[in-house]
Amino acid sequence: MLQSADCVVGYSLYIDLIQPLIAGKQILRSGMMKEVERVEAAIEAALSGKTCALVSSGDPGIYAMAGLVFEACRAKNIPLRPLGRPAGGETGTLAVEVVPGIPALCAGAALLGAPLTHDFAVVSLSDLLTPWDVIAERLEAAAAADFVIVIYNPKSKKRDWQLEAARKIIQAHRDPATPVGIVTGAMRANQAVQVVPLEELNCADIGMQTTLFVGSRSSSRYLDFMFTPRGYAKKYEIR
Repeated sequence: MLQSADCVVGYSLYIDLIQPLIAGKQILRSGMMKEVERVEAAIEAALSGKTCALVSSGDPGIYAMAGLVFEACRAKNIPLRPLGRPAGGETGTLAVEVVPGIPALCAGAALLGAPLTHDFAVVSLSDLLTPWDVIAERLEAAAAADFVIVIYNPKSKKRDWQLEAARKIIQAHRDPATPVGIVTGAMRANQAVQVVPLEELNCADIGMQTTLFVGSRSSSRYLDFMFTPRGYAKKYEIR
């Protein structure tokens, strides 16, 4: 998809990561908190007749840019069609394709072992777009329902209290020794993986490139790995 694009739009860090793949392309980059501007630049490029790739980290549909593209196009009343479907009679119709990627929850789970073999929930602790009360309510529900909980955006320089608040919410429903997988920079040069007890989570080195995997009541640590049983042992003999 990148090879076929005339123009590539993205956050500066992500553009740097894929630089060898986009040599010779028109590049439109911007910094943090400029998501709307990036989407509008991509839409403008596409409306001008260019094939435009808007890049995200992980999967574009998981805490990333795909939803904002549809939101912006709806606000601008831009007609869309899935890529590959013939255009109708409307002018200015854009062909759109969301290309799946490997989200941090999949990359991180693979590095840990198999923490997501059973039901899980995903919650972001960033309250920049979602009020903390809503985040806390979702954490409470997921913890009470005994989901494995994947936590995105756990901590930043400006958001340094939410993680400890989340730990307290979850620990009300989990044993303090519950394993928590901590994966930073999954599949990147700064990759780091560790497993700690839930009660020690606030002591770990955690930042914006970290994804957390809080085990359910059945999750276990085995050697350097973390896994959640699917339930086979309740039906079959495992030797």
